[in-house]
Amino acid sequence: MNMLEIKDLTKDFGGLRAVDSLDLSIGTGEILGLIGPNGAGKSTVFNCVAGLFPPSSGEITFDGRRINGVKPWNLCKAGLARTFQIVKPFATKSVLFNVMVGAFAVTDNTDEARERAIEVLDFLHLKKRMDMRAGNLTIADRKRLEIARALATGPKLLLLDEVMAGLRPTEVDEVIAIIRELKGRGMTIFVIEHIMRAIMALSDRLVVIQFGRKICEGEPEAVACDENVIKAYLGEDYAAS
Repeated sequence: MNMLEIKDLTKDFGGLRAVDSLDLSIGTGEILGLIGPNGAGKSTVFNCVAGLFPPSSGEITFDGRRINGVKPWNLCKAGLARTFQIVKPFATKSVLFNVMVGAFAVTDNTDEARERAIEVLDFLHLKKRMDMRAGNLTIADRKRLEIARALATGPKLLLLDEVMAGLRPTEVDEVIAIIRELKGRGMTIFVIEHIMRAIMALSDRLVVIQFGRKICEGEPEAVACDENVIKAYLGEDYAAS
């Protein structure tokens, strides 16, 4: 069964068509990568799936339910969580507080929210920083905090929007290991990422879009050799490496 199905998704902003008749699906327990040039429409796809933008046309189905027009907070309660490309924690609050905010999306019990938050922080190796102000974290730890807030909601489907941007190679490797562990636990993951070695290593399949349209889909090795993808996004240097 597919956890997510997108059929003929189109999103217009006035005269600009950001996403154009996009079809894709993600099987339960799969990692799907979404790549393409800047401005290709990747984050708009995420925003439509997560309920931030209503589609202009087309259909989005999550866990067997049509979700066009469903509000983000209701999708979160149903098991769909996302991170944001620009990380904006509650800077003056503790790391623990920030993650409990995520947990409160699915529970009204403070003790349960705290327990959920601590468990997630332990998994992400942030437990020792739980009393630190979020604004004092390094960029790498802020990225982990963003993931932690999403995980505290207990998602079935996790949307990760460039969670490795700005990280050093060793930090990228640590996040790759975290995402693989999440998949090992049965989570379904939809990833946008520009760090090619990371997205190639993680994804079961890749979808490539340009100007809002899908130009290629398949296993990472096949996509990396596709002539249209090389011209539109990867470049000849990547193809030759």
